Amino acid sequence: MPLCRFLGNGLWEVRSSLPGKRIARIIFCTTQGYMILLNGFIKKTQKTPQAELDLARTRQREVQS
Repeated sequence: MPLCRFLGNGLWEVRSSLPGKRIARIIFCTTQGYMILLNGFIKKTQKTPQAELDLARTRQREVQS
């Protein structure tokens, strides 16, 4: 898998492996030439939790308004 992946609706995900077989994710968007970090979390399941995506989308709307 790539280190950075498009999630749709202007959201991107950066993937990182941590010690102890943990996996971290940072969700971000870009606006006006800036990269805005919206949410970061440690994944506990294979699929990205919907609550994490919803939080990132809420924050995205706040910074792009």
